Amino acid sequence: MLKSGARKWPLLIVVCLLFGGGCTINRNIMFKTPSDYAFDPFNPIADVNYRIASNDLISFQLYSNKGERLLAMTAGTNAVSPGGGNGTVNNAQMLNQQNRFVYEVRPNGAVELPELGEVVLAGLNIDEAEQKLEEAYSENYNDPLAFIEVTNQRVLVFPGEAGVASVVTLVNPNTSLLEVLALSGGIRARGDARNIKLIRRGAERQTIHQFDLSTIEGLQYANATVQAGDIVYVEPLPQLANEVLSDLTPVLSLITTISSFIALLSIVSGN
Repeated sequence: MLKSGARKWPLLIVVCLLFGGGCTINRNIMFKTPSDYAFDPFNPIADVNYRIASNDLISFQLYSNKGERLLAMTAGTNAVSPGGGNGTVNNAQMLNQQNRFVYEVRPNGAVELPELGEVVLAGLNIDEAEQKLEEAYSENYNDPLAFIEVTNQRVLVFPGEAGVASVVTLVNPNTSLLEVLALSGGIRARGDARNIKLIRRGAERQTIHQFDLSTIEGLQYANATVQAGDIVYVEPLPQLANEVLSDLTPVLSLITTISSFIALLSIVSGN
């Protein structure tokens, strides 16, 4: 027979596995906040205008005489078609190809533009940036008209299930929170519609907002416009039973194996 000390080995091994390896229960839940955490207030109407930030890519177009050339090209001017024959070309597409240039906003918030050099645009919304450039170019052009568009606008969406996060490109500047969730496949089975966090970068710090979309009252937030760089995080519901079982299954399997091995040794030693 085995000594009593040898019989303690399975228990010691199990204890080492549980406390040495640690458990994985709810380790995939991110951005946890205490129950008394003060979330930032959110105004769906006020928080609409996106402000340019470092590393943004902006499309820039400039026209003189209050957009005289733009008006002429979009009024139906006849042009030679790409195939060589006469015909009306898609003037908007032609305009984009000939006059649209993309610039990167540097880490210092400035953009290197023709004739102007470095111009700080970070922190300005689109209207403010266009007005600033029109004023800057007015020294060299008559009544300049500027157009700016951020071309790399994306939102990170975590719909409440591990392994299904997605990056949603904002094609429409007025994309709503509900539309972003729909583009990412909707709230998953484990996601909690009562606890949706919107993390948004600001001029001084990131703001964190919490929404409850489980009731009809949450529709005012569901239709709120998202901005580039936003993080939409649907907090998953805890699954204690499943995850505890998942953690214990390999341990129980190991216990069974060790117990069978000890029983075999006992039989052998008894013989």
